[in-house]
Amino acid sequence: MAKRTQGKPAGLSRERIAAAAADLVDRQGLESFGVRRLAAELGVDPMSIYNHIKGKAALLDAVSEAVLTEVSATTPQWPDDWMDIARAMAYRYRDMAIRHPRIFPLLATRAQTSAVALEALERLTAAMRRAGIADQTIADAPMTLFGFLNGYLLAILSADPDVSGDPATGAAQPAFDPAVYPTLAALAPLQAGFGGEAEFERTLETVLAGIAEGATRAQGGQGPPAAAVVRPPR
Repeated sequence: MAKRTQGKPAGLSRERIAAAAADLVDRQGLESFGVRRLAAELGVDPMSIYNHIKGKAALLDAVSEAVLTEVSATTPQWPDDWMDIARAMAYRYRDMAIRHPRIFPLLATRAQTSAVALEALERLTAAMRRAGIADQTIADAPMTLFGFLNGYLLAILSADPDVSGDPATGAAQPAFDPAVYPTLAALAPLQAGFGGEAEFERTLETVLAGIAEGATRAQGGQGPPAAAVVRPPR
């Protein structure tokens, strides 16, 4: 992109820079990303970017924040029940990761302390408190949920497309020699669809059931089991 002419205002803002940076990473990846390349994309001097975002680390945080904003933007109304909030959040987070596979490693490997990230955690933990869940269970829930999401999504997004397959249906598991791996061969049909929606739903429900079971144990066995909660449509 041609550099702007001298004396012409750059018209930069933190939001515009972050959006341009996210677009650049989407197209070219993190490996080649840098302030100078972004400045060339915007047609400005690199120092113009530093006037709004102080350094590459802060710029990467701004990129993370820009794509995290999509999670809330695609959920016009959040439910009240904490498990429904967690489900909605997880599905929107997965959708965002699939749209931005080259950006997603930033979210999984860097601490997310932006307002949009903290607002999401506040929404979930506040709903858990309203449900009377013990504070220790609530404190552990974000790490449990996002530890699963980040690890699972990194695994499927970093896999070869022939292995991870289509986001909706996933891919078939490799064939196992039943003479050498009899248990894996027997289970293989139940593990079909690696990276697909059905597998994601199964594993997410296992995680949420575990959190709910921990909440029940912390309450001395009181409250309905996780299986009694009816899942709403996505």
